[in-house]
Amino acid sequence: MADKKAQLIIEGAAPVELPVLSGTVGPDVIDVRGLTSTGRFTFDPGFMSTASCESKITYIDGDKGILLHRGYPIEQLAEHSDYLETCYLLLNGELPTAEQKSKFFETIKNHTMVHEQLKSFLNGFRRDSHPMAIMVGIVGALSAFYHDSLDINNPKHREVSAHRLVAKMPTIAAMVYKYSMGQPIMYPRNDLNYAENFLHMMFNTPAEIKPISPVLAKAMDRIFILHADHEQNASTSTVRLAGSSGANPFACIAAGIAALWGPAHGGANEAVLTMLEEIGSVENIEKFVAKAKDKNDPFKLMGFGHRVYKNFDPRAKVMKQTCDEVLAELGINDPQLELAMKLEEIARNDPYFVERNLYPNVDFYSGIILKAIGIPTSMFTVIFALARTVGWISHWKEMLSGPYKIGRPRQLYTGYAQRDYNPLDKR
Repeated sequence: MADKKAQLIIEGAAPVELPVLSGTVGPDVIDVRGLTSTGRFTFDPGFMSTASCESKITYIDGDKGILLHRGYPIEQLAEHSDYLETCYLLLNGELPTAEQKSKFFETIKNHTMVHEQLKSFLNGFRRDSHPMAIMVGIVGALSAFYHDSLDINNPKHREVSAHRLVAKMPTIAAMVYKYSMGQPIMYPRNDLNYAENFLHMMFNTPAEIKPISPVLAKAMDRIFILHADHEQNASTSTVRLAGSSGANPFACIAAGIAALWGPAHGGANEAVLTMLEEIGSVENIEKFVAKAKDKNDPFKLMGFGHRVYKNFDPRAKVMKQTCDEVLAELGINDPQLELAMKLEEIARNDPYFVERNLYPNVDFYSGIILKAIGIPTSMFTVIFALARTVGWISHWKEMLSGPYKIGRPRQLYTGYAQRDYNPLDKR
């Protein structure tokens, strides 16, 4: 793995030899850990050029538009797999056999209920609270309800915590929605699959139990798959950093939810709908496209292009197909959705967007799908957190399964040098 060397030459000091590490795929990495002994360290704000860990879970090649989970292309998983099977893959490293899949599904179903006292905890929040604020609080509080699986050094405890989190997140998310609506909380149904059960808890009431549309359930399942993991992003890195201190799994996932809440991370599909509201109607598109092209105008088209994927987002193609299926199933005549489709057409054909690779991304399509299904904008990031929980917990488990150190980034200090304290009467 470290058969090559790099040499760091600093004027006036002896050269420092650094190992060059090679992964399975991807660029080589210079191992700078040896710099500590020389009294120097690197400066890399945002960690854009720093690998914070070694991982076998997810690989991304942004230039080629590749996203692999345990080696499997995301397009294949979205087409042939389902969310719970993808969860098993991320958590365990391999696709399950028929027997393993059946057992895993049964295990998740047995953990879908939450402690009844959580309903009392929920009542402490204002009904107009942002759903993500409630999610951070409730998921963090799970450690107060499930004391029997908090030994992070026990592999069985880690496994039980992982299963509980994957199983209970849809229940908690739906509880948060129902609470905000003033509707009674719907209990999970173990005769439904993962996506069907979530839609049941979101949209059914004790007075009327409607059948779940297979098309909408499949669309929901695909959204979950396409958001399940995305390597060392801000929220995943937050979960790993929190976990490196020995924090319990529920606290670590709550930290990930807090990081995801930021509009630059998990709020992207919510920002798409906000942008569509700002544009207003199809008649205004030309004006806003011109604003987007104007360097001096702060307006940005949300949901186009991607920080990681430089040519195309491999998840977007699947989402585009799913989006078309959902809109056809529902037959919705919504001016905002009509506006979104017109904007998509322009972005795919306008040379300005084509040359800059400003293609519609996964957030653009998922926002449209969620709106069409009837999920309010304020719940979009909650759906993201629900889906990403398995990625977070997979990385947390991976970190704890081998040697690790508590995260402790360094800094380039540019404040005052040492100075003496002046008494108050002399200032």
